[in-house]
Amino acid sequence: MYILGISAYYHDSAACIVKDGEIIAAAQEERFTRKKHDHNFPVNSIRFCLDFAGIKSNDLEIVAFYDKPFLKFERLLETYLTYAPVGIKSFIKAMPLWIREKLWMKELIKKELSFEGKIIFPEHHLSHAASAFYPSPFDESAILTMDGVGEWTTTSFGVGKNNSIELFAEIRFPHSLGLLYSAFTYYTGFKVNSGEYKVMGLAPYGEPKYKHIILKELIDLREDGSFKMNMNYFNYCAGLTMTNEKFHKLFGGPPREPESKLTQKEMDLARSLQEVTEEIVLKMGNNVFVETNQKNLVLAGGVALNCVANGRLLREGPFEKIWIQPAAGDAGGALGAALAAWYCYLGNPRIITSELDTQKGSYLGPQYNNGQIEKFIKENNIDAVKLDDDELIKIVGDFIAQEKVVGWFSGRMEFGPRALGARSIIGDARSPKMQSIMNLKIKFRESFRPFAPSVLAEKVSEYFEMNTESPYMLLVADVKKSRQKKMSESEKELFGIDKLNVVRSDIPAITHIDYSARIQTVHKETNPRYHSLLKYFDEKYNCAVIINTSFNVRGEPIVCSPKDAYTCFMRTDMDYLVLENFLIDKKKQKPLSSDIDWKKEFQLD
Repeated sequence: MYILGISAYYHDSAACIVKDGEIIAAAQEERFTRKKHDHNFPVNSIRFCLDFAGIKSNDLEIVAFYDKPFLKFERLLETYLTYAPVGIKSFIKAMPLWIREKLWMKELIKKELSFEGKIIFPEHHLSHAASAFYPSPFDESAILTMDGVGEWTTTSFGVGKNNSIELFAEIRFPHSLGLLYSAFTYYTGFKVNSGEYKVMGLAPYGEPKYKHIILKELIDLREDGSFKMNMNYFNYCAGLTMTNEKFHKLFGGPPREPESKLTQKEMDLARSLQEVTEEIVLKMGNNVFVETNQKNLVLAGGVALNCVANGRLLREGPFEKIWIQPAAGDAGGALGAALAAWYCYLGNPRIITSELDTQKGSYLGPQYNNGQIEKFIKENNIDAVKLDDDELIKIVGDFIAQEKVVGWFSGRMEFGPRALGARSIIGDARSPKMQSIMNLKIKFRESFRPFAPSVLAEKVSEYFEMNTESPYMLLVADVKKSRQKKMSESEKELFGIDKLNVVRSDIPAITHIDYSARIQTVHKETNPRYHSLLKYFDEKYNCAVIINTSFNVRGEPIVCSPKDAYTCFMRTDMDYLVLENFLIDKKKQKPLSSDIDWKKEFQLD
């Protein structure tokens, strides 16, 4: 029995297909259209899922859409009426798409898929909850979902047991931790629903100077983690911006212009917001533990991508284990909707067969074999050499040790926002200059942005203050104290962005300025090839850690196809590209024929 899950029309549209309860394929629409955070109906993702399953749409038992459009429309109308006539511009902008498409989702699905079967609409936060609980390795656990907003709900908690989910309580719009974070993302000059992780990465450069103002003026936080926001400072209910003049006056001026120079103010705001977020998440976690009497916790919703807060909740909170949906945002809603149909709607039993989750490392997207890649190479006259696995692993490992930057395209594409060793750019974590090289010459992005480490799962505790798995790069922990380097007195005096180039450990390229790292543990069971690369690097160079960043440049989605990978490779200063068993040397390539100066296009001032 096949079930298709769909998410669309907010951001990060996606599709997922489940066969007899097993997740077999999932992908975000942006990877196919090359439009970052593409929100349109995911025709390409659906086509991929059906093709991978080897079926047609009429072979589907159920199609599940990740929320209830009529409930969401009710919330929009009620909100506009409450704030009328203030929100008239926003209302006029939003209504045509709702009236033309969003309200008629059942008819749209029938038309796009030529499907006459059952279509169901789980609530948004049930889809999030299902995406977190059902793939997890727990037969029962507490569930916590946190995002911007679904239909009305912005936060919910409950319990999953066997095949059932029960949500106990919720926080409702307009009070939203996700929207609070997005408001500051907007105010600090980054793009909403895209730049929140930049704010998280910027936070360690600042001081929590505004934390007391946020807690005093913007949000009324209770001991159980529930809260109410002071809506006098926000504009997202009815306006076209996140914040208003009262907010700007409170923090001393208008929002930062996008792409303008970052100042200490933005860093301090980011740090203040991050500390408030962590405090709220910790309070919520403690309350959920008391209310549910569960030893394990699963998380989903966009706020669950805040890996710093996740790390603190694991270290300081009451739960023994935490599992986080890798595609925690709206893309994962497609996966959750499909699983909710299988378990909640159809009532099928859930059987836990091992300690591993059923997300399969989140390697759920398209894969290209050597035959397809060889065809692409020949058609485009690309100079490449084919190697067997052992040769390739050794050569790439040695290149990394020589401070070369390698594009790594191998296996099935990841589902979710993180590259996990299938569509990655990799480098030497021991190099003090690699962080700057990769940010400015490869990714063409802000210099403050940290890079994440991939580490052999069996050796994670030798490098980091953590002894648990983190396969999806959703937990932050400190570099092990024995590997940290003491700062000189002059280095301690540095402030803000000047802290960036201080060497803080023997793996400096992945050590953030607060000695933390966003960790991916690499497991032989889910990615044997990437695991072999790390194992070789460890055995020859005595280091089980390398840099892993997503295979893309600023403003573009992670690469999907060999063509995407080669184009990205040629437009950056990457040294080598691996396409499965083919190795491509930049020095042997002919320049791309293009009128666009890509370095100038993406380079920051």
